Amino acid sequence: MGARFLLVSQIYLTNPYLMQPTKSTYYLPVSGMESEHCALIVDKTLQNIPGVIEHAVEFNNRRAVVTVEGTDVLSKILESVSGLGYTIPTVKKSYPVLNMSCASCASSAQTVLGRQPGVIEASVNYGNGMAQLEYLSTMTSEAELKAALQVVGYDLMIEEETAQGDTLEDLQRKKYESLRKRTIWAIALSLPLVVLGMFFMEMLYVNYILWVLATPVVFVLGRQFFVGAWKQAKHGSSNMDTLVALSTGTAYLFSVFNTLFSDYWTSRGLEAHVYFEASAVVIAFILLGKLLEARAKNNTSSAIKQLIGLQPKTVTVINEGNPVEVPVASVQPDTILLVKPGEKIAVDGIVTEGSSFVDESMISGEPLPVEKQPGNAVFAGTINHKGSFRFRAQKVGGETVLAQIIKMVQDAQGSKAPVQKLVDKIAAVFVPVVMAIAVLSFGAWMIWGGENGFTHGLLAMVTVLVIACPCALGLATPTAIMVGVGRGAHNGILIKDAESLEKAREITAVVLDKTGTITIGKPKVVASKWFADESKELHDVLYTIEKSSEHPLADAMAGYHEKTANLIEGVTVEIQAGRGIEGTLADAVYCIGNEAMVTEKGIEIDKADKIWIDEQYLKAYTVVYFASMHKLIAAFAIADAVKESSLPAIKKLQKRGIDVYMLTGDNEQAAKAIAVQTGISRYKANFLPAEKANFVKELQGKGKIVAMVGDGINDSAALAQADISIAMGKGSDIALDVAKIALLSSDLSKIRQAMSLSRHTVLTIRQNLFWAFVYNLIGIPIAAGILYPVSGFLLNPMIAGAAMALSSVSVVTNSLRLKYKTISKLK
Repeated sequence: MGARFLLVSQIYLTNPYLMQPTKSTYYLPVSGMESEHCALIVDKTLQNIPGVIEHAVEFNNRRAVVTVEGTDVLSKILESVSGLGYTIPTVKKSYPVLNMSCASCASSAQTVLGRQPGVIEASVNYGNGMAQLEYLSTMTSEAELKAALQVVGYDLMIEEETAQGDTLEDLQRKKYESLRKRTIWAIALSLPLVVLGMFFMEMLYVNYILWVLATPVVFVLGRQFFVGAWKQAKHGSSNMDTLVALSTGTAYLFSVFNTLFSDYWTSRGLEAHVYFEASAVVIAFILLGKLLEARAKNNTSSAIKQLIGLQPKTVTVINEGNPVEVPVASVQPDTILLVKPGEKIAVDGIVTEGSSFVDESMISGEPLPVEKQPGNAVFAGTINHKGSFRFRAQKVGGETVLAQIIKMVQDAQGSKAPVQKLVDKIAAVFVPVVMAIAVLSFGAWMIWGGENGFTHGLLAMVTVLVIACPCALGLATPTAIMVGVGRGAHNGILIKDAESLEKAREITAVVLDKTGTITIGKPKVVASKWFADESKELHDVLYTIEKSSEHPLADAMAGYHEKTANLIEGVTVEIQAGRGIEGTLADAVYCIGNEAMVTEKGIEIDKADKIWIDEQYLKAYTVVYFASMHKLIAAFAIADAVKESSLPAIKKLQKRGIDVYMLTGDNEQAAKAIAVQTGISRYKANFLPAEKANFVKELQGKGKIVAMVGDGINDSAALAQADISIAMGKGSDIALDVAKIALLSSDLSKIRQAMSLSRHTVLTIRQNLFWAFVYNLIGIPIAAGILYPVSGFLLNPMIAGAAMALSSVSVVTNSLRLKYKTISKLK
């Protein structure tokens, strides 16, 4: 044991890829430093971070030079500098990891990657075979990360290689086909071994026949296990390959010894047992288990494949008035494309000519086709129905909505739930612990096993090594997460990380924004009143200012003036969250917003004007004010209808005992009218963004698990504060960036479905972990021979191999049950 420790220590101390340096110096580029004062602030912050030994901020080079000691110091530096409003640019990317065979492999690969200089965070998921990395490109590179993994027998697939050779799909297909062939040959050669071992052991030279048949199964068809175990051993590590190689190798070598030197046992009055069939059958069962596992894991990622399948390979573009078919990769923004009946739309864009109905169910989850006319947006992956139309490409490649959904789902499927951290720790020590139990079992049999102690001890040791299964533990959580995230995406619920999926079931309070969340989000101006002289110039100013905002009310105002006004140059705007928007033209300052904005500017409203405004409030309309710095120019009454799905969705949430609140920056009358229509008894009007965030914080202080649901910039602070942040899919980019869950159809009923999906996913994870732990807790003692003193039963290694193979397959199969549940019926 001491010699092995010295060997492992020597390897880790001499290998630059594996050792963890005690001190490291980093040159960190810092963006956003505009002065020496900024540099001083950053330097002072670095001084207070534990683990930072030396530090200097070079303003001229826009970088910080730090010497650190210990782990996780880099991530603390990034977090602290980011909190100041500056950024240290990092690369966040996912890479396929090749040659992993079990959860211990993922743990080992994650440790190696995490030790590389410049790596901020490394997470390797055995379930989907992906590594999610965040690193400093100034400190390390893809090639160096790849080399680090190759040292311990794994590999990192980078884009450069994909462009030159096989894609990941090609490699997986070839690997699966090779595994299938090896499994068939292993079973074919193992069957005669079993028949001979059961019925023809008295036949002359039977042991030599068994030897010949077992050799190609163990060392040719099972070569991957021995190669993998050797690579791990060279670096002081172990994984499932180690268990398989040790168990089958030991059984095989023991059988060879007994075949060649049977007199050694017969002279002592003992029988020379051989276990050729056991070593071969164990290899065959494990290969079969790996084949079934690969097939099942392939099904867990079917959601991604379906989304990728929505992307057409070629498109029809209009080139000098003529339709030409070209690869979709060659399409650039502003290209005019032609879409025929039944075709998939390749990129995002705006319809310029023609009309049709488009099936957007695969993007939004809405079952009914959406009418498209000139000016309407179309999205990649959606399917055109009967009509033909032309559209102008706006977003192509990785910028399309579909591409972003695919990336979001891939990232979520690769993320780890909080419970996985515990499982990772267990997986990291699982194989060494099993090896120790196997050796202890052998020792116990040698001491207390009597005349057959050596044979039974060896058999018990082999069986313990065979039956132990780190794969089931490693697959329990990620496969359920993959299926759950995929199921959500299929139904228009985009879940950005595993933690949100796990926590959504715990929601006890839902806080809703009003405009665009409860209401349709397409407000219309229903009345207007000019209190000053109405001029073309004022129309143009108002229109130009409102076109600069993403707020639904601004869209309504811009749409109302679209035909009577023009965009003008020279207008600068500033959005005032929770109030409105301010625009400056030459020396004139204009503001467009709510009553609070007008009041803050000190603008008085005449009594006559107030009468018209109050009339609009009594009708539950939202009033938008247009004013200069000296007087009120105009006011506009805006109405926004409640979504048909909002009332039943809110009632169902309340029926489940969830407290529902509505917060809005709108006036009291408009807020009350919407609250009455939707059955919400708790609501707040005239709320600023900071007040929304504070309200969420107050609920959390009362022990509530709060979900904030919103769609606008005004909601981003509250979304960031909430335990679960949910954005409407048609909302602003900022809201979508902050939120952890996005509802593509903007339907509130999806909240309940997300909670139900969360509950079923967590239940599946618990079932998987329970059976994985119970299997090992029961199987390993039985394999060691705990039942022998009571019943004389000693588990056959072949049965142990079958049980081990089935354990991981059963976990994946249980996860796949989620895939076939109808999410709309989840309770």
